[in-house]
Amino acid sequence: MELLVIRHAEPVRVTAEETGGAPADPGLTDRGHEQARRLAAWLAAEGVDRVISSPLRRAVETAAPVADALGLDFELDTELCEYDRAADSYIPMEEMRAEQDDRWHAMVEGRWEDFGGENPVQFRDRIVPCLDRIISGSPGGRVAAVCHGGVINVYLAAVLGIDRHLWFEPGYTSISRVRAARSGPRSISSINETAHLIATPE
Repeated sequence: MELLVIRHAEPVRVTAEETGGAPADPGLTDRGHEQARRLAAWLAAEGVDRVISSPLRRAVETAAPVADALGLDFELDTELCEYDRAADSYIPMEEMRAEQDDRWHAMVEGRWEDFGGENPVQFRDRIVPCLDRIISGSPGGRVAAVCHGGVINVYLAAVLGIDRHLWFEPGYTSISRVRAARSGPRSISSINETAHLIATPE
């Protein structure tokens, strides 16, 4: 089978002042909605058998047009949530990196609990079985799992045998492909595909 792990589209920036300390769950920007539309058109041409999404709003708003374009209902899987689902803000990774924000350093160094995140080992131990379960539930099929950058990082790292939890930056609506044999072996056929974002829309 082929598993497409897809990062959500660009979400709205949300600060702790705006959430009042509640978990941040931003939807998509206008550009994010356009990214999701282009992703949906691309996958409609390719074909997918199932669409599964994290329940966080930025993932749901990315998955919904994909499912609509394919004539499918999408499924929610709470285990696909990002490690920072309880954080009271959502600041784009690229902004934190550019400003050398303390949260960026904590993220890279695996100190995720410092900003309301999940322990990295516990996160990996949640994500890897979740995606393996999705694979085993769709033998011979093609499944799109719309999720988050951290989810994609730790799962591809597990397949490749990489020790680091965060080792690359998936683009918004990027597609990474995992091929899984019925006998168990996993291989990665692509990482961070974003051709749909630059292809000329019909």
